[in-house]
This record gives sequence, structure tokens and C-alpha cells, in this order.
Amino acid sequence: MISLPYRKVQEDYMDAIPSVSQRIKTFNAPLLADKVQLKYQLMAEGPYRFFRGTCHLFYEDLSKHPEFPAAPLVWMCGDLHVENMGTYKGDNRQVYFDLNDFDEAILGPATWELVRMTTSIFVAFSHLKMEERKAIKSATLFLDTYAKTLAADKIRYIDPRTADGIVKTFLDAVSRRKQTDILRKHTKERDNKISFIIDNEKHYKLEKGLKKELKAYISHWIATNDDSPYNYRVLDVCFRVAGTGSLGVKRYLFLLQNIRNKKEYLLLDMKQATPSSLAPYLKTPQPIWESEAQRTVTIQQKAQNIPPALLSTAVFKNDSYVIQEMQPVEDKVDFNLIKKRYRDVCEVINTMATLTASAHLRSSGRQGSATADCLIDFGKNKEWQDSLLQYAIKYAAQVSADYAVYAQDFKSGFFQQ
Repeated sequence: MISLPYRKVQEDYMDAIPSVSQRIKTFNAPLLADKVQLKYQLMAEGPYRFFRGTCHLFYEDLSKHPEFPAAPLVWMCGDLHVENMGTYKGDNRQVYFDLNDFDEAILGPATWELVRMTTSIFVAFSHLKMEERKAIKSATLFLDTYAKTLAADKIRYIDPRTADGIVKTFLDAVSRRKQTDILRKHTKERDNKISFIIDNEKHYKLEKGLKKELKAYISHWIATNDDSPYNYRVLDVCFRVAGTGSLGVKRYLFLLQNIRNKKEYLLLDMKQATPSSLAPYLKTPQPIWESEAQRTVTIQQKAQNIPPALLSTAVFKNDSYVIQEMQPVEDKVDFNLIKKRYRDVCEVINTMATLTASAHLRSSGRQGSATADCLIDFGKNKEWQDSLLQYAIKYAAQVSADYAVYAQDFKSGFFQQ
């Protein structure tokens, strides 16, 4: 869809050493081998899934690019793309629409965050077979709305009361969802006992010893941690698979039951935190974190208006984890469903830009990030927007070239164990 010289980009790329496939393989080598195989399979589905699974490639390449115009330092979510915003239940039990993935979160220049997002628009729209002019218009809209929100120093948040249009429709539907509907998708009842459905797609069975250790650990966490839910006990635990980029890390899902009201349940997600893939490519001094989970949670609490329910950190067998109430993976705007309603697409892109700027303003002036005044000045200066847009267009072509190489190597068995 994006009319760029793909063949030239691919030929230039093929001269590079190491190959894109080797870079991917090296990056994923420390992760769980069987889950990484699933990640490779998903990434082979198309350029956009490939883009989601290779955040490290994006920033490695960006670090070699000539400097963009000077930009203020912000607390980045790190992996901002059109599917990394969605709904979640806050610790006040209300539903919000916001940035909701902070695995790669770090202190860095605002331009790095923005060019990741605008590139995702071009890659996603091409995947959806939407016209190039609409991709350019949407990316331009995102940058312009982001800048205007900064310039106005206007921090926004989105919940069912403040949302408009399709986002409001989406939030209203999520708000009406009952806990029993969620449980029905993930659990089964047999002999008056509730347990997870082990489908070997989203839920995997755990080895008995590990399962026992995890249940004991979370039982202790519930009893001793101020962020935990009160009066709950652990019924079951399984290995959980979700997302694309994070596939390969250790991730567990717990089924909790209220001791006093046995009809009340919670699903608790415990996800291993690994170093941000941006860290090797940023010269910006970072705070000294006690753990990667502390980095993730601290930045998330800075950026979001209301944090997710039960957001906390944990250390299990020397690995750090982020704990929170499970967020359903389907609670994201599906652009495939609205691609023919371009007005709705623009509305969603506009909302995403507003929320990105709001997150940067909300976390401004803290632990090294730029002050609100610096962000306001950056928003008023539009000179940086064109260079970001041009890089995003070109890198979208690079993604297509990289994907072509990857898909061929995947098919030939390069990634097999």
C-alpha cells in the first residue's frame, strides 16, 4: 500500500550483517524456547504481527539514524503502537481506556515514542489494505493532536463518562460485561470445583512441583502484601500466553476465590519483567531500579491516570514479576472491524494521541523527565513533525523488507529448535 522502493530497501538490508533473522534469534535466545517457537509462528502471520514482535529491531535501527530535532525527555511506554492501548479495570474498579503495556517503559526522547507509533499506523494500515493517503492522514493527525494537547497543557483521561463516539461505545460494552462472562471463557467446573481450561493455546498445564510453589507464593503474597486482595484464596494456577512481543517470558494466571463470598472470583496475572529492549540504544541516564518489575510499575503509575487493579511487584525464584488483575486481551480496538468507517478510525487515532500526550504531561518533571513547560514549548514547535513522518514512512517499508526475509527463513526452518 505504501508506495516505496521495497526492493531497494530489501537489497540494502541483505548486505547487512548479521541478518534480520539472526538478530531476532539472538534477542530471543534467553527466553523460554517452546514459547519463543509460538512467537516465531505468530510473527510469520504478516508484517504487522512481525512489527509487534520486534520492538528491539526498531530501536536498534532507530539508534543508527541521524538525530531528530531536539526533543524533551519523557517517560515512554516504549512499545507504543495502535494495539497497545485498550481498556482495563482500575484500582477504583472503574473501566478506563489508556496506554496499557509498559514492559519496555523507559526515560527517553519523546520523538522515539512518537515515531514508533506513527510507524505502526503505516504498517497496520498497509496490512489492513487501507489507502496510503489515509495512513498519511492518520499519522499526521496523531502527531498534530499530540502536539496540540501538549501546547494546551491539557491532561485528559478516558472512561465511560468522558469518552465520545466509538470509544464510548466500546467502553460501555466493556463496563456491562459481567465477571461470570470472563470466568466462563477461562474456567470449567467439575465436581463442584472450578479450574482453568487447559487448551494449550492460551493456558498451559504446569509441572506439579512448580504449581505447588506458585500457589504457596501467591497465598503468602495475599496474606502479607498491602496491594493484594483481602479474603481470597488460590484455587488454581496455569501458564498464560498472551500478546506477541512478550511471548517467551514466564507468565502465570491465578484463579482466586473470595473466602467470604464463594461466588466472587478474581483472575490474577503474574508476568516476568525483563530489561527494556530500548536500554542498549539510549544514552539517557536512568534511575537505579531495584528490579525490572519496579521499573515497569513505577513508570506505569506515573503515566496512567488510574493504575490497574492489584498492580504490584513480586520476586519469585530470583525473577521479578509484575502482578495485576488480568486484563482480557480482546479489550482493544479492532481496526479490522472499523477500517471501512474512516471517521471512526480518525476518532480513535485522535484519542490515542491525546492519551499519549496526557501520559507525558502527567509524568513530567519527575526523575529526569522534562518539565511541563518544556513539553508545552515542544508542542508549540511543529518543525519536528515532518522528519518523524518521513522516517515512519521509510521504516514501514523496512519492516516489509525485513518481514520478507524473516518469512522466508521461517519457512526454511531457520528458527526451528
